[in-house]
Amino acid sequence: MGEFSCSSLLCHETEEACFSETQRDDDESTAHLNCYNSCFVSEDEDKYIEGLVHRETDVGSKTNTSVSDCPTTSKNWLECARLDAIEWIFNTRTVFGFQIHTAYLSVTYFDQFLSRRSLDEKKLWAIRLLSVACLSIAAKMEECRVPALSEFPTGNYQFESIVIQRMELLVLSTLDWKMASITPFHYLYYFIAKFYEESVPKGLLSKAVELIVDMIKEICLVHHHRPSIIAAAAVLAANDIQLTRKSVELKMDIISLWGPLENEHTFSCYNMMQEIEMRKSKTPNLVVSSVRSSAVSTAAGSKRKLTFNDSNQNRLAKKIDRP
Repeated sequence: MGEFSCSSLLCHETEEACFSETQRDDDESTAHLNCYNSCFVSEDEDKYIEGLVHRETDVGSKTNTSVSDCPTTSKNWLECARLDAIEWIFNTRTVFGFQIHTAYLSVTYFDQFLSRRSLDEKKLWAIRLLSVACLSIAAKMEECRVPALSEFPTGNYQFESIVIQRMELLVLSTLDWKMASITPFHYLYYFIAKFYEESVPKGLLSKAVELIVDMIKEICLVHHHRPSIIAAAAVLAANDIQLTRKSVELKMDIISLWGPLENEHTFSCYNMMQEIEMRKSKTPNLVVSSVRSSAVSTAAGSKRKLTFNDSNQNRLAKKIDRP
């Protein structure tokens, strides 16, 4: 991998370029998503959404591999490592007060990167380094105030800022610098307005956000349902988790730009959310977290406190790079 100029990582952004407001409401999910509500102009909603759907279909077109393509052992390790990365990303989001959308966007970068490049198995430190880089990039895209790289909590690993910067550039170049990814949050207000009009159930938005966050732990964001599909299913499931196929299809008939294929995908995604809700009602969160941590530790061995410098990252780049 060639030499990088760290100055290219400087983020020259203004407050006007940021989505979020500094003011926080008690309902965090609603406050963070209010920005998307202002994007819609009533007479142009369908045209705006059609443009977003067109953009999201390009995601994943250059992917080379996926978790399902890996051998069983590697697949199991990668799935556990991915869950560990997601847990770190959302925990760090809470520490810094980032938007939920920022964390989701970083997982999108994470999945897109791993769909195009591979990491050596059992290199959990590489997964953590990738997680830090993806969250840092997402924060620069979405947040008004971005912490210094040295402030990101990396647990048992210590990365020099130059190493994180170079990983950021590796992510950026791998994704062709196309970082304005479409997420389900862009669609929530649109589907809420379409499905419920003036009678929006209380707590619907917060529940839909919760379901969307739950979904990223279940699926790779590159190889499964598109963001618009996830958003539509979440808005439906947030109000009623026991809809039939016919009921979902009747709701989806309101969306003029979608056809039978999109309806089928929405119902499939809705079913996944049903299953998630059923498991959550039967399985305490503590048990799930314990099982996941055990699986990652078993696959990777005991953790050590390591310091990674410039030469370590250069070796990683050589191993991670594909012809």
